[in-house]
Amino acid sequence: MKKEKIIKQNTDDTNNEEKLFLDICSIWETSRNYAARSVNSAHSISSWLIGWRIVEFEQVGMIRAEYGKKVLKNISLRLNSKYGSGFSVSGLQYARSFYTQYPKFLEIQHAPRVKFEKQHALRVKSDHDQFAVSGIESILKNTTDKKWEPGIFNANLSWTHYRALLKIKRLDVRNFYEIESIKSGWAARELERQINSLLFERLLKSRNKKGVMELANKGVNVNKPIDILKDPFVLEFLDIPETYKLVETKLETALISKLKDFLLELGCGFAYIGRQKRLTLDGDHFYTDLVFYHVKLKCYVIIDLKTKKLTHGDIGQMLMYVNFYDREIKNKDDNPTVGLIFCTEKNDEVVKYVLDEKKKQIFAAKYQFELPSEEELLKELKDEIGRIKQ
Repeated sequence: MKKEKIIKQNTDDTNNEEKLFLDICSIWETSRNYAARSVNSAHSISSWLIGWRIVEFEQVGMIRAEYGKKVLKNISLRLNSKYGSGFSVSGLQYARSFYTQYPKFLEIQHAPRVKFEKQHALRVKSDHDQFAVSGIESILKNTTDKKWEPGIFNANLSWTHYRALLKIKRLDVRNFYEIESIKSGWAARELERQINSLLFERLLKSRNKKGVMELANKGVNVNKPIDILKDPFVLEFLDIPETYKLVETKLETALISKLKDFLLELGCGFAYIGRQKRLTLDGDHFYTDLVFYHVKLKCYVIIDLKTKKLTHGDIGQMLMYVNFYDREIKNKDDNPTVGLIFCTEKNDEVVKYVLDEKKKQIFAAKYQFELPSEEELLKELKDEIGRIKQ
């Protein structure tokens, strides 16, 4: 009797695994047909559906923990045999994680026996426990008709984007990067760079509690000059060692040679105007390092590069540049010019007392050539909070 029970259990396990394999094949083949027109959307959708199917399979209670590992390994081998490489066990686990972390990615109506009404893009024929997917285009239409919010399918994000986002555990931080990827049109590589450079944490330093909430819910909204500030700015794309001694002209040249990467670090809205723009005052010539125009703020942005600790003289020089642009260069429709001083070290008290009424136009920010660690930024954030409380 015990032997018959074991045989029946093994048979049930084999049948369940076979059903899961056929369901994943159905999802993949349908998505592959659609992929001719939209490979990124199809890959994201199919990955989520595969994850959904794996979780549904597990939650029915048909598998044990040790059996689950064996199932994914067997499914992986069979899928790779049928479709070629691309179905590793870790890939299937990513799909499962995608579904669990993005439960609202696609709108699926759950009902007893997983039965779907006609208007839904997914149908399950529960009588024979067969799974079929039809109408990927309908899925896209039903999803894109809804008002978008983080966690819901967006055709502008590829599966590679979502793979990067899945590594972020905090939901508010993940929402920020998801929103910014769409608003800024980041490629997957650019998204990974922003995550690795801890962009969210760097932006926190120049924002109050309300601003932090807006970051998580709306991304970066540039409404005033301080919104473009990051502390520190990270220039790791220059591949310059932190200990390397640079003169300002060399740093300027290096930034221009990697202008696309520098614009990514500066953020949305910056348009490059030129370098070493001459200002003439009563026969004396002065030269600004870099000049941009910010299309959202509708103002000129002057960037001055310093390879040492900030001094009051550096701030006074920027004050002169900003005043000159406000009086001689900007148009009537332009907003006041913004000055941004890049330095290796700064004294906030010096900045405050020198600038006074210009403190909303001129900012000093540190820069570094290596990606910051989360521990370093958390320490700086705590120090900043301490200064504010004092």
